[in-house]
Amino acid sequence: MQEESVAVTIVERALELVTPGARVGLGSGRAAQAFVKALGRRLKEEALQIVGTATSEETARIARDVGIPLQSLAEAGELDLTVDGADEVDPNLDLIKGYGRALVREKIVAASSRRLVILVGDEKLVPQIGSRGRLPVEVIPFSLPLCSRRLEALGCRPKLDEREGRPFVTDNGNHIFDCAILPIADPVRFDNDVRAIPGVVGTGLFLGMADVVLVGAKDDFKMIEERRRTNDRAPRG
Repeated sequence: MQEESVAVTIVERALELVTPGARVGLGSGRAAQAFVKALGRRLKEEALQIVGTATSEETARIARDVGIPLQSLAEAGELDLTVDGADEVDPNLDLIKGYGRALVREKIVAASSRRLVILVGDEKLVPQIGSRGRLPVEVIPFSLPLCSRRLEALGCRPKLDEREGRPFVTDNGNHIFDCAILPIADPVRFDNDVRAIPGVVGTGLFLGMADVVLVGAKDDFKMIEERRRTNDRAPRG
């Protein structure tokens, strides 16, 4: 890493990747929402013309509050880049996302983008995907019993996310199992097996999707490292 980048935060570095006229996917979570707020300030200071597409209703609210014009995916078409966070990043830049519950929309927006830029604190780096022991899986409500049995058969220990005694409802009207897992030896095969279960809408595994990962310190996001994808092991989305 170049010495002059020591004082730069990962949010500031991500802003450098946004060009005038860009169509930007706006992610969810602490780091991504810090980026959204910083992007809003930049729009006001520089009169920068961009449009955003939000990955969650919460992010859309924040974007509107800071003055970022929004478009739906249907209106925006292909996005120039998406800036989002992650809950795990392994050495191949494979990710686990979804602790913030927006995994399906995040994956759709990421797959609609030419580049996916991920912002994480260094505590999110893991030696093997699945090391933190938790994989979110979004499922259709009607399918809860079947999905629970099939996930258990795959070696997961699914626990339904409940709030005040009721299943949490995503922006898509679905529910989420938090699956207790071990580090995943073959993430592509495992992801395919989970997504093959009828009723599963999507998993928190984002394989071969991240183009750039900006790693910062946990507390203040001061940039430690910039990692870039060097292969196309898995298809985007």
